[in-house]
Amino acid sequence: MSHGSSLADLIGRYLPPATEACPTFTENSRFEPIIDGVTYFTELAGHMESLGPGDAVYIAGYQADPHLDLTGRSPGEDGYRPFTDVLAEKAADGADVRIVLSAAEFSGGVPWLPIGPFRANTLAARVIRAWRPSTRDVGAPLENRVLLDWSGPVLGSNHQKLVVFSHGGVLTAYVGGLDLSPTRFDHFPHRRLRLGFHRWGWHDAAARLHGPAAVRVRETFQFRWQNTAALPPRSIAKNLPPAYFSVSGGERTVINPPDAPHDLPPAPEQPDRPADGTAVQVVRSYRPWSLYRHRGWRRMRRANVVRAGIHEIYHAMATAIGAAERYIYLEDQYFHEAPGGDPRFQLYGALRSAACRGVKVILVGSGRKDPADGGDSTVPPVITHDLRRRVLDRLPAPARRNVVMYRIDNLTVHTKLMLVDDVFASIGSANFFSRSMAGTDSEITSTLVTTGSLVRDLRVRLWAEHLRTHVDEQLTPALADLDIALGIWRREWLPAGHPPQTWRRAGLPAGFAPTEFALTPARYSPAVLRRERRR
Repeated sequence: MSHGSSLADLIGRYLPPATEACPTFTENSRFEPIIDGVTYFTELAGHMESLGPGDAVYIAGYQADPHLDLTGRSPGEDGYRPFTDVLAEKAADGADVRIVLSAAEFSGGVPWLPIGPFRANTLAARVIRAWRPSTRDVGAPLENRVLLDWSGPVLGSNHQKLVVFSHGGVLTAYVGGLDLSPTRFDHFPHRRLRLGFHRWGWHDAAARLHGPAAVRVRETFQFRWQNTAALPPRSIAKNLPPAYFSVSGGERTVINPPDAPHDLPPAPEQPDRPADGTAVQVVRSYRPWSLYRHRGWRRMRRANVVRAGIHEIYHAMATAIGAAERYIYLEDQYFHEAPGGDPRFQLYGALRSAACRGVKVILVGSGRKDPADGGDSTVPPVITHDLRRRVLDRLPAPARRNVVMYRIDNLTVHTKLMLVDDVFASIGSANFFSRSMAGTDSEITSTLVTTGSLVRDLRVRLWAEHLRTHVDEQLTPALADLDIALGIWRREWLPAGHPPQTWRRAGLPAGFAPTEFALTPARYSPAVLRRERRR
């Protein structure tokens, strides 16, 4: 076990080697996890309200609703105010406000295809650009401060979710899976939202970064802004003015304003933020791409286009999984491959190797279809095809007992989070599938190793949340003790001296009664079991 190891040992084992492009921030940057959207949005609202002249906020997102009130109020409620109105006010007062939204999915370099979130983001960009702040008698201060990024591979999307604030030159950066959407405004015990006739929740996470690591996030935004501002005004679209996108009824809206500034002010130098016993990396994924401009699909390359792929997230995940000794805990929306993936960047083999050496692999996913996928029916509690075919079916029978998958009832698990051995954590925008690892979807993730209790405390909080109970004096010792806590997921993982009959409900201590036990173990589907019996 890695407890008692020095920070240098943990960096050498759980993090990939630092490079000039991907440094390791050792004991000088704070990494603070945030679970669920209410806390996240509330913090963003506070930062936005406190912006003053000369301050800045930079946002890159997969999607954004310009009418979102970050305090959770709905239109018509007292005090309702969209974040767009706040940002327009602050921009009018002299704050530097910049927003980059993903412009397309399955349409990189072809910005006129109305697929994925492109149409919604185009409309959102138009609304934000034209917004006049309710508190100021001015024009539209954000008219050239919102860009639509349609760069990237044809089968890809710009999936990074980050926000950077600068208050008096002090940076606070956020990296995670949360979009600026009302459906993300949720928290434990996930009873605020509904999907059809059913209770439905949204579980998500972000990491708050201070110090030099926050500069790294700002640099990522700067690259995105510069790259998007430099995109050519023309595409190969036929019968459509190339700088415009058809909205409806023949109405057109400009893709990107031609007068948008092409650069950001210099990044303020950040003082160290003491973080004893921790090291942080901010890692990214991009895939090489060419820009198709002319009829006949001829390629045009520009200096600011990513010419070589960047696969920092893949190397970070593979390194941590390869170093695991006790457990790997993953929360993810999919756990299956999707078009645009690349077998060279799949992580199933790394999970398989970990299970073979006795590491407990715990996978937690959604228990209800994502509404974006067009359904409100329950996801069958079965192991995904890719996990079965690429991991379980290729393991010897004893090693299969080291892998469990659970789905959480009435919840979309949108977190992209991994914990390893209570010493490593990663939170970001990258899903587990190879689309994210290869950079087909551009991603950003923050990772951490620590000799302290940060990862353990995060694990305790997450596992308690999924058991639908509060962390209290009775539960905390059981969950903090890793040997005992692993028995929650599979009773045979309990150590000697803790027989299963002393545990209630999948390993919970006697006398402990969660308000709602919502974890459903995923198993082979009935069709797979029938095939196995016929063999």
